[in-house]
Amino acid sequence: MASGEVVGFQGGGGVTDGVDFGVGGWVAVRGDLIDAFGKEESVSGDNGAEWAAVSRGYVTDGEFDGAMKPMGIKHLVVIIGEMAECATAAERLGALTARLESSLRGKAEVVRLSLACLLSRGHLLIEDVPGVGKTTLANALARAVDCGFHRLQFTADMLPADVTGVSVFNTHTHEFEFKPGPLFTNFLLADEINRATPKTQSALLEAMNEGQVSMDGRTYPLGRPFMVLATQNPLEHHGTYPLPESQLDRFLMRLRIGYPDAANEREILRRGPGDPFAHAAAVLTGQEVIDLQDQAEQVRVDEAIVDYIMAIVERTRRHESLTLGVSPRGAQALYRASQAMALVDGREYVTPDDVKRLAVAVLSHRVALSTRVAAAQRTAVAAERIVEEILTLTEVPL
Repeated sequence: MASGEVVGFQGGGGVTDGVDFGVGGWVAVRGDLIDAFGKEESVSGDNGAEWAAVSRGYVTDGEFDGAMKPMGIKHLVVIIGEMAECATAAERLGALTARLESSLRGKAEVVRLSLACLLSRGHLLIEDVPGVGKTTLANALARAVDCGFHRLQFTADMLPADVTGVSVFNTHTHEFEFKPGPLFTNFLLADEINRATPKTQSALLEAMNEGQVSMDGRTYPLGRPFMVLATQNPLEHHGTYPLPESQLDRFLMRLRIGYPDAANEREILRRGPGDPFAHAAAVLTGQEVIDLQDQAEQVRVDEAIVDYIMAIVERTRRHESLTLGVSPRGAQALYRASQAMALVDGREYVTPDDVKRLAVAVLSHRVALSTRVAAAQRTAVAAERIVEEILTLTEVPL
C-alpha cells in the first residue's frame, strides 16, 4: 500500500493539522501519493502514526465536492477507518464508565448522564433522599480523574471566604496576599449545598459560569477542567435555603438517583459500606478529560435535531402550567449535552433519542411552575412530569 502524506483533516466541523485526528471525518492526502481511487491506503501522520483509509472522492481548491473524475485534482479525500485515537477515546470512556458503575451499583443511566455532564463542561446537581448514593457518585466521578479534588460540607455558618479564599496581610512584604480557598480545584464536591446561606451560595455563581473568581479588584482564573458536583436533600427543609433560580440555571443537569432494584441492593449489602474503588488509581488525566470535552464539541448535530430542540424549548414557554420557560442558555445546554451523550455512546452524530434522554435532567430545573401547580405537588416532580409531557407532544424528526 502506498503511504499518503496527511496535509489536512476535516471532521465534525473542525480542522486539525492531521496529526491528532478527531472522531471520524475526512482527511485530505496528496493525490500523487495515492495508487488508485477506492483502494485501501496507509495514511501516515507527521508523528509517525498510521491509519487505514479508503479513498472516497476528490477535492479541488481544498474542498470536498464528491467528484468521481480526477480533473483538476489537488488532493484525494479518504475516509479514516480504524483510528488509534478513536479507540483510545472509547476505551477511556469505557474504563471511566465501568469505574462509576462499580461504585454506584445498578444506576447505569445515571452514570452516563453524569459523564455527559462532565464532557459538556457543565456542573451537576444531584438531588435525592439520604442514603441513595449522591455523595458516592460525586466522589467516584471526581476521584476517577487524576485532578485536584476538594469536598465542602456546607453549613449555615459558612462564609463566602470559606469557599473562594481570603486576602491576608503579609507583615514581611507589607502587602495583602490572596490565599485561595477550596474552590480553586478541578472537582469541587459541594455537599448539602442548600444548607448554606444565599450569600455563600452566590459565591459559586461567577466560578460556575465564568471559570474565575474576582477578589479585591483582581481576577483569578480557575484550572481546567472545572466541575462543581453539588448534592441536596429535597425533602428535609429545616435549616435549608432553597437555591435561587439564577444558581439552578448554572447547573447543566439535575439528577435523581432513586432506590436500587432488589438484586443490586443485595450486592450493596454484601459489599458493605464504603466505595471499594475509593483508593484506586485514576483512569483519566485532566488533559484527557479536556481532550474528550473538545471532541464532544465536534460531534455533528443535524439541522433537524436543532429544530427539535427549539420546538421543545418553545413549548416550555407556552405551556399553561409554567410561568417561566427555558431560556436560550437552557437550550444551549441541551444542545451541548446531546453532543456529549452521543460521544459517550460512541457516535459521531446526535440522534433524537439523545435529546429525549437528556431533556428532563437538563430542562426541568430551569422552568418555573404556576402557583396552582406548585401548591398541588412537589415542585421538582411536577416540573419533570411537565417536561415529559412536552416531549410526548413534540414531533420527533425521522
